[in-house]
Amino acid sequence: MNISKQEQRVLHALAQGGAIHFERAPNGKIHKVTCFNRDGHVLTDCTTTLVNRLKKRRFIRSSGGAPYRATRAGVQAVRAQLDNR
Repeated sequence: MNISKQEQRVLHALAQGGAIHFERAPNGKIHKVTCFNRDGHVLTDCTTTLVNRLKKRRFIRSSGGAPYRATRAGVQAVRAQLDNR
């Protein structure tokens, strides 16, 4: 499956143990996202439109208000990399 370079970066960080924290607007939609890698550093490439694309493809999932994590399909979709720096 074809995924963009930004999607690959975010999915790679999530596959290594990162998470996407989000804030919702009063209408219930996500309006602010912050992506953390496993070391606690923030990825600046992560935007709300990118998160919506990953959710639409079912590469990330959140359950019970927890941060978004990579699903099995998301881990399999990202190509193997040593490091994404």
